[in-house]
Amino acid sequence: MSVTNRDCAIGRPHSKIEKKEGLFMRILLAILLTATTAFAQDRAGNDTPGEWRITHHQAYGLWDTMCDERVTGAQTEQRCYLRYVDVFSPRPNFAAQFAFITPDNRIEFGIENGTAFRKDGFRLEQNGATVWSFRNDPCLFGGSCAFTDEPAAELLAQMNAADRFIFDFVDRHGMPTVLDWDMTRFSEAHRDMLDQAAQRGL
Repeated sequence: MSVTNRDCAIGRPHSKIEKKEGLFMRILLAILLTATTAFAQDRAGNDTPGEWRITHHQAYGLWDTMCDERVTGAQTEQRCYLRYVDVFSPRPNFAAQFAFITPDNRIEFGIENGTAFRKDGFRLEQNGATVWSFRNDPCLFGGSCAFTDEPAAELLAQMNAADRFIFDFVDRHGMPTVLDWDMTRFSEAHRDMLDQAAQRGL
């Protein structure tokens, strides 16, 4: 079943949507480090940067398709992912939000602790109309919202078709904020990630 309008998305059970708090800054720093060929880490920042070597990097508008690898003993580990990091407030009131997508259809949004989303403030739009919206979940107050299985497949279908991803909230510093992510090249980036993963047998 595909999500075709706001009401369908809002009413869905959240059993496959995980809440993980306290990881945001480690995850964000890890992803930021992958922007150069010299550094790469996993999302939790558990690996030394030099352990991973980037083998593919392609930008599609806001979105980056990445693949990297590391050698552990006689084995070579490989992975591919798609990500965007939006640093919307500089220091000293640093704040950022990110999306991280893997070939197994896992979608993770990193949200600053203390964020307060407005009603329908986490939504996808196409031609000015809301096609998907997510609300009333504890993860929206900060930490990480992770989608897997059927909810992730439905969300990815809408992300590939939408032209804007809107995030309307008050940040942890009390500042009203609207993030407007351009989705027009997301489908290219997603297809490239899946192609790269298939070439590597992932």
